[in-house]
Amino acid sequence: MTVAPPSSSGALRGGLFAFAAYLLWGFLPLYFLQLEPTGPWEVVAWRIALSFVFCLVLLTVLRAWGPFLTILRQPRLLGLTALAGVLIYVNWQTYLIGTLTGHVIETSLGYFINPIVTVLLGVTVLRERLRLVQWVAIGLSVVAVLVIVVGYGSFPWIALTLATSFGFYGLVKKQIGPSVDAVSGLTLESFWLLPVAAVQLVLVAATTGLTMGGHGIAHTALLAAAGVITAIPLLLFAAGARRAPLSLLGLIQFVAPILQFIIGVWVLNEPMTVERWIGFALVWLALVVLSVDSLVAARRRRTSISDVSEPV
Repeated sequence: MTVAPPSSSGALRGGLFAFAAYLLWGFLPLYFLQLEPTGPWEVVAWRIALSFVFCLVLLTVLRAWGPFLTILRQPRLLGLTALAGVLIYVNWQTYLIGTLTGHVIETSLGYFINPIVTVLLGVTVLRERLRLVQWVAIGLSVVAVLVIVVGYGSFPWIALTLATSFGFYGLVKKQIGPSVDAVSGLTLESFWLLPVAAVQLVLVAATTGLTMGGHGIAHTALLAAAGVITAIPLLLFAAGARRAPLSLLGLIQFVAPILQFIIGVWVLNEPMTVERWIGFALVWLALVVLSVDSLVAARRRRTSISDVSEPV
């Protein structure tokens, strides 16, 4: 019996979808900075509410209410989407605080570290066994964080919160698997967060005041686009993840933090001390080690599968 090879054209399309998603994520700091003077708490609140509205429109246009209603009859999936919503909220809020307070470089560090956190979660939660090279990559990342803490004089809580929250978010999404499509998942995650968004809007209105509609048509349009800006990359990524091999996705994922790092250093002129350069260099070295190891392991698996599937 022979195993049909994956479609190369499908993999290419998947890679392009994923690349487009990470490209958009990479440029998000520039979009959010255009929303000033809107603060991070108000931006996230509108992001939640408008993402929910946009997803309702998508469910209608795509005629996807059937699968969505099926999910509503499964308590386990509802619980997992609620947990995913909490995790993505922590990620969004931390990211907006970092971006709008001059810490774009640190947000990029968080997404550089994310693959390392994912590997660690595989060990601690899924009880996976790591290869020696993977342990080396983790060790380099730990040293990198220590260098940044000691040399820069501050704990990179934004980076570590982003990496941890998105790592756990990915873990929960893996538990959900193909049972929840991208649009239904984002709809439910946004729905669970609507009370949080409402509370934040009330608090902002009572303190600094809401900015929606108060700073011109262009600002209002940009802020109103937060839902679309949130949903489109997620949908592109979902389309890419279904088609592209994991080895390709593992390499493409670095597009976003690289762009964020470039924006932070050379566009926004955020400070980059020697200690930070050393810390980032160690993280990049760890990622090179991890990526090469992943590619080698994937090639070995393909070879093994090919040997098993040879006709007898």
